[in-house]
Amino acid sequence: MNFEQQLKKLEEIVLKLESGECTFDEATSLFEEGKQIAKSCAKLLDDNKGKITELSTELDTIIEKDMK
Repeated sequence: MNFEQQLKKLEEIVLKLESGECTFDEATSLFEEGKQIAKSCAKLLDDNKGKITELSTELDTIIEKDMK
């Protein structure tokens, strides 16, 4: 699943948990699944933050060279 799909699934899990209509076992299972999805989303964001920072640094270097 990509980031958007994972986020949508996480939102669905939260809505189910907030509804209060789950059994204890279902809620526990959903919570665990949500925790794993949240962890995966955080990793994707962190990985992409590094890529964006790297690209931004490269762009700054190019702009500085062009201004000289």
